[in-house]
Amino acid sequence: MNPSLRFASLYAVAFGLSLAFLPTARGQDVFVATPAGKIAEYTASGATVNASLVSGLSGPAGLAISGSDLFVVNRSTGTIGEYTTSGATVNASLVSGLGVNNAFGVAVSGSDIFVTNQTSGTIGEYTTSGATVNASLVMGLNNPVGIAVSGSDLFVVNNASDTIGEYTTSGGTVNVALISGLAYPLGLAASGSDLFVADDGHGAIGEYTTSGGTVNAALVSSSYLYNGGLYGIAVGGSDIFETNYAFGTMGEYTTSGGTVNEALVSGLSASFGIAVSEPASSSVPDAGSTCGLLFLSLAGLGALRRRFAR
Repeated sequence: MNPSLRFASLYAVAFGLSLAFLPTARGQDVFVATPAGKIAEYTASGATVNASLVSGLSGPAGLAISGSDLFVVNRSTGTIGEYTTSGATVNASLVSGLGVNNAFGVAVSGSDIFVTNQTSGTIGEYTTSGATVNASLVMGLNNPVGIAVSGSDLFVVNNASDTIGEYTTSGGTVNVALISGLAYPLGLAASGSDLFVADDGHGAIGEYTTSGGTVNAALVSSSYLYNGGLYGIAVGGSDIFETNYAFGTMGEYTTSGGTVNEALVSGLSASFGIAVSEPASSSVPDAGSTCGLLFLSLAGLGALRRRFAR
């Protein structure tokens, strides 16, 4: 596809994400965090750009993009690291003190970073320069994992209650169970007025509106998405990219539910967080609508699936 025809609306993630992609000679790339302590980079058509773009991470989980920067959660060290999309280290411990195996999903909006904390059941807010705004911006969550931003709203997956809650970026509660009836939900991405959910227990990717309406609870259903494999999810333009732990693959589907390639990339050795880049030549969207992607994702198997104790 001609790169100049590619557009993207993102939430990590993203991934929240309503990021519009403008024409570019580069096109968009997909970044994947793996348990091997790396972030790999691929083209949207599945070609490998750099399988070890960033290395030396510690239990990488949630992954988000904002402009030319990648923000990744290191569960094993309780930190968020910042790197450029070309692989350079900006600050390996931009945010610290999140607790071992506590932080999980991450999303970026403007100059703010939002991170879910499983153990404390909170969402913390930090600046992209590493300052703490509010470590417990939202409290009382139920094993929060994936997170996305859309406008002035935060959407978070409560894995232990099979719901998605909605909150404002200032910490206000909109709806603690905006979407319910899910099964072991993990990753989450927002695109425009739609939310795409990695509904692991149902082996499907579901589509819902940001107001909580069901568009299609099983928009994508595939043998590659069975219970135990569906983790991270990101949206770029009219495409959905997902990571599958069990198969070690990255699959691609359309936002209308069509299958592009269930194993677009293989051999990922159990991949988790995933994010789609903003094309190099596009301008940075305004803070209210930009989501560093969204997306979310997971690290330590025991923490990621409801095989772990609720």
